[in-house]
Amino acid sequence: MSTTIRTASLEDLDRIVLFNQAMARETEGRELERRVLSRGVERLLKQPARGRYFVAERDGEIVGQLMITTEWSDWRNGEIWWIQSVYVSKLHRRSGIYRQLHDYTRDLAHADRAIGLRLYVERDNEPAQATYRALGMHESSYRVFEEFWA
Repeated sequence: MSTTIRTASLEDLDRIVLFNQAMARETEGRELERRVLSRGVERLLKQPARGRYFVAERDGEIVGQLMITTEWSDWRNGEIWWIQSVYVSKLHRRSGIYRQLHDYTRDLAHADRAIGLRLYVERDNEPAQATYRALGMHESSYRVFEEFWA
């Protein structure tokens, strides 16, 4: 079974939305509003300066995804790529899909002269944390704080 990793396009919107909904259910027990989510994914796909999705395909079917956004670090004088919206379909987990997405993203980040990769993960998501550690990532000393408006 061959896997292809590529930049997502508008044709992938529905699958990305479904994967994001499944991820929110699995990791946070949340139901995302499809209309809002669809508009958000479409906006990013149409405006790559905001970020990019990469998808993994096997036999013509999208089986995984990863999104990146960027952050400028004045302390390091460089761009950090944030990995977000990671999802691999249940049938394809533990088969190397995420590793391929991660390696692809890391290679692009190096080629783009980014200075590093970051991501956040739910505190209780031990399987994901183990995967990230196995790929050479480590837990940082930062905690994420947030404030959102409706």
